[in-house]
Amino acid sequence: MSFINNKLTVRSPGDLVTAVPYLLGFRPSDGSIAVIACRERRIIFAARGDSPAVDAPASHLLDLATYLVSVVSQQQPITELMIVGYGSADRLDPALTTIAETFTTGGMTVRELLRVTGTQIFNLTCDNPACCPPHGTPFDPTTSLVAVQATAAGLVALPDRAAVAARFAPVAGAGRDGIRRATRAAATRLKALSAAGSRGGDEAGAQAVRDALRQHDGGERLTDEEVAWLTVLLKRPSVRDLAVDLTLPHDGHVTFWADVTRRAEEALVPAPATLLAVTAWRCGDGALAAMATERALQVDPTYQLAELLQQALHAGLPPSVFEQAIATDATDPGTK
Repeated sequence: MSFINNKLTVRSPGDLVTAVPYLLGFRPSDGSIAVIACRERRIIFAARGDSPAVDAPASHLLDLATYLVSVVSQQQPITELMIVGYGSADRLDPALTTIAETFTTGGMTVRELLRVTGTQIFNLTCDNPACCPPHGTPFDPTTSLVAVQATAAGLVALPDRAAVAARFAPVAGAGRDGIRRATRAAATRLKALSAAGSRGGDEAGAQAVRDALRQHDGGERLTDEEVAWLTVLLKRPSVRDLAVDLTLPHDGHVTFWADVTRRAEEALVPAPATLLAVTAWRCGDGALAAMATERALQVDPTYQLAELLQQALHAGLPPSVFEQAIATDATDPGTK
C-alpha cells in the first residue's frame, strides 16, 4: 500500500503506525484517533480527532464518530479504512470500536483497527495469537523502512501539535519592537500613497507581493521594513487575493508565509496567516493549515476568507473546491 505520490510503501501494521505521523505532520499524543482512507490500495486522506475522556458523556464519542464519518465520506470513492488510536485500552478500545461500527454502518469497510500503547501495537480486529498476540506486538519506528523512505523524501513529523504552532508563533523582544516601528512607518507611507491616487495601494501591493516572493525564492529574508510594508498592503483583499494566486504549493512558500505571520503586527496577522493556511493545505499539511486558520480567526473572528477555509477543512474538502469558492468570492469586492 502506498501514499504521498508513492514516496512511501506500507506493508504491515508497524509500517502504518510509523507512517501516521508523516501523514498528519506531527506525532499523535495519547487520546488521538487517526482515520486513514484508502482507494485501491492507496492512502488518499487522513483525519485525526481526540477521543473523549473515559468519564465523558456518551454523546461526545458519538459526535466524534459522526464528525469523522462526515469528513472521510467527502473523499469518496473509498475502498477501505484503517483506524489507529493512541493510549490506554480503557480509554481507546471502546472509542475505537464505536467509531469503527459507525463507519461500517455507513457502508465503509474497516480493514485495520489498531491501538498503540507505548511501543506496542494491539490489533482489535484479529484474535489470532500467532500474528496478533494479546499482549501486543512491539514496534520500533526507527527500524521501519517507512521512516527511511520518509527521511529520504524530505518528509517531517514534528514532535507534537505545539511544534506545529511554534512555526508561526509571534516573535518577541527586540524583533517585535523592530516590526512595530516599521509597521507604524509603513502605515504612514500607505496613507500618503492612498491620498495621491485611488489605485496607489493596489499597485504598490501587487509589486510588494511579487518582490517579496521573488526575494524569498532567491534565498533572501525580508527585512522588518519589507515585512511591515507587505502586511500593511495585504489588508487589501485585492492584494491578498493576488498573493493567493502567486504563492506556489511548495515548502519554501509555506516557510515564507510562516515567517511573515510570525513577524506581522497582531492586527495584521489574519491575511498572512490565511495565506499560510492556504499554502499548507495545498501542500497536504492539513494540521498546519487548520492551526494557521485558527490563528487568523483568533485575531479577527469575522475574517471571511479564513472562515471559508476553516469550513472547508472541517468538512474534509479538497483544496480544489476551496479554490473554486474563493474564485467566486473574488468577484465580490466586499469580501475580506
